Amino acid sequence: MNHAVVTLTLNPAIDLTVEVSGFVAGNVHRAKAATANAGGKGVNVAGCLADWGCPVIATGAIGRGNAEVFTQFFATKGIEDRFVRVAGDTRTNIKIADSATGETTDINLPGLVLDERSLVDIQAALVDHVVAGSVVVMAGSLPAGVPDDIYPRLAAPLRTLGARVVLDTSGAPLDAALAAAADALPHVVKPNRHELEAWAGRPLETIAELIAAARQLIGRGLELVVISMGADGALFVRANEALHAKLPPVKAISTVGAGDSMVAGIVSALADDLELAALARRAVAFAAAKLEQIGPHLPSLAIVRQREAEATIVPVA
Repeated sequence: MNHAVVTLTLNPAIDLTVEVSGFVAGNVHRAKAATANAGGKGVNVAGCLADWGCPVIATGAIGRGNAEVFTQFFATKGIEDRFVRVAGDTRTNIKIADSATGETTDINLPGLVLDERSLVDIQAALVDHVVAGSVVVMAGSLPAGVPDDIYPRLAAPLRTLGARVVLDTSGAPLDAALAAAADALPHVVKPNRHELEAWAGRPLETIAELIAAARQLIGRGLELVVISMGADGALFVRANEALHAKLPPVKAISTVGAGDSMVAGIVSALADDLELAALARRAVAFAAAKLEQIGPHLPSLAIVRQREAEATIVPVA
């Protein structure tokens, strides 16, 4: 690994995870515990990468009013903080984690409003820390005031510098990114089945159909498409190779951030120039290990390595 990974989070949040047992909507519950963590998809990716020992630079925008949660998180993890501070408070997202079922109910609040000046400052932070071979993660939803095509706008100059862009988003920002010109496309995307179906405009009911849709994207210029399928694992598709990776079920404390942890596994494998099978093994191991944690953290490296050894990797057509 020659360079620090750079993560971008335009719509971060403070994740307030409330642990209950047997959550039922409309009932009164007594919480077992409550934990507040710096969050947002790119922040979660950065936290897991730092736990793995990967150098990380994190940028995006946070509100000055409650920035201390993020400042402390970055300092504790050893993450280089290049976030732009803007007026207001970063949003709080409420996660109700049901310990009886392993399911999590999300209540996501509106984010900050970003102006063009803030976006220019964020782009400068990205460009300043990218060299040929760098991996840049762009992750999450967009706050008010940010155009849907911001990810390809930011990706184009990074590609010119020789960086590899990993994108994890959904909805209109994903559509805009996948419709971009070849010189502004991400190198890697991680849609789930439903997001890929939305892009394809049709149901994708079989593994073969999912792979065919992924290869349509690769035909446009992407290098790797990872399709997350929850308990069914994930598909890892390149132009001439496709793998199905899966792990035995684990007891989930919280599902929050498991997808972000998978992105961290993908990114760390890209930074280490791993072959596709090793990349897939690490990605699903990160995701499974994260299920046993609350907040943007990995468990011990020994546990992650154990999950890697337990993964089943099968070539698919």
